[in-house]
Amino acid sequence: MARYTLSDFDAVLAVGRLGSFRAAALDLGISTSALSSAIAKLEAQLGVRLFNRTTRSVALTEAGRRFVDELGPAVRDIGQALDAVRSQQTTPSGTLRINTFATAGREVLEPLVLEYLRRFPEVRIDLVTEGKLVDIVKQGFDFGVRSEHLVPSDMIAIPLTAPRRYAVVGTSDYFEANPPPRVPADLLRHSCIRTRLPNGAIFRWRFEAGGEPVQIDVDGPITLDEASLARITALQSVGIGFFMETDVREDIAAGRLVRVLEDWTPPLSPLCLYYPSRRNPPAAFRLLVDLARELSRTR
Repeated sequence: MARYTLSDFDAVLAVGRLGSFRAAALDLGISTSALSSAIAKLEAQLGVRLFNRTTRSVALTEAGRRFVDELGPAVRDIGQALDAVRSQQTTPSGTLRINTFATAGREVLEPLVLEYLRRFPEVRIDLVTEGKLVDIVKQGFDFGVRSEHLVPSDMIAIPLTAPRRYAVVGTSDYFEANPPPRVPADLLRHSCIRTRLPNGAIFRWRFEAGGEPVQIDVDGPITLDEASLARITALQSVGIGFFMETDVREDIAAGRLVRVLEDWTPPLSPLCLYYPSRRNPPAAFRLLVDLARELSRTR
């Protein structure tokens, strides 16, 4: 009689969810060849092909789709049963997966993630940053960190930060050669460091006056897709940059960058840790929630 393991089922669900052996292998922390072998072995045991494979794509067969639809809830039930046992742990352990975007990751790394690891060294954190908003349950994450207004309504959210702000900055050398802008429209006469979004679109700089939003499609000599590169470029007096305040706060305080248009950048939504409701969460999960609530009370 064939024997099946939970890891076999996790492999099928991961490939079915991500549509890629490589992505699923990274998600599971194993090699692509090991994952492929595990799937091939399971298909041989079942006597049915679960995936159609080409050099460019992977897709569930009809039998595979049916298998995944039936398997998913069963694996979740097993996971809940394991969570119920782990919730009795006195020492938290295991791995917590958190999804966020790069700027938010920089903001919560020290007060939340690193502080948690200092308190609970037996736990591992897998922090994934990406520009797009994902379904954390479907993608296998325990938590997400996003701006409050982006948190799905069916999630539990804990505010981690005070309201945040954008900052428009340039060097004093740049502003000696170019009079500082007084209103957002003045930016159209300046060299600006443009930002490309994950979907390929160019980010339009966002302002507000009298409760009315204003967006400016700036122009400039360089377009970048990462805030740390844009900061380096701004520090070299190439042009004016548009950042989350936390990314350039130290540069402003040290005089390396000069802030302009501050009255046009109102407070934004705070960052929140969010997660789905879970029965009997494991100790590691519960303690991260407790730390987030602790941070929320002191923000």
